[in-house]
Amino acid sequence: MADSECLFCKIVAGEIPTEKVYEDGEVLAFLDLRPKAPGHALVISKTHTPDLMNTSDEMLAQMMPKVKLIAKKLMDEYGAAGFNFSANNGPSAGQEIMHLHFHIIPRK
Repeated sequence: MADSECLFCKIVAGEIPTEKVYEDGEVLAFLDLRPKAPGHALVISKTHTPDLMNTSDEMLAQMMPKVKLIAKKLMDEYGAAGFNFSANNGPSAGQEIMHLHFHIIPRK
């Protein structure tokens, strides 16, 4: 289910262009508009869920193997030796868009 006001749901719907790095039936990954390092990508579920605590275990179980695959792809593409992996959960933690998203930031 999409949220008509959610920026990431609009990206999933194709209403807002983005530079995709991975997409399948459940997950979309795209480059961050304000990257912390080259290749900084966001991984989202195509189904709207506001944050980690409100996401089903089943959805997380579907997403995590794909996060690993995307991280490997970004490391290879950007010549990284490692990566940061994070999620901000809630406004007090810095979450600006209330759609669960994971940051993958390749590091050299």
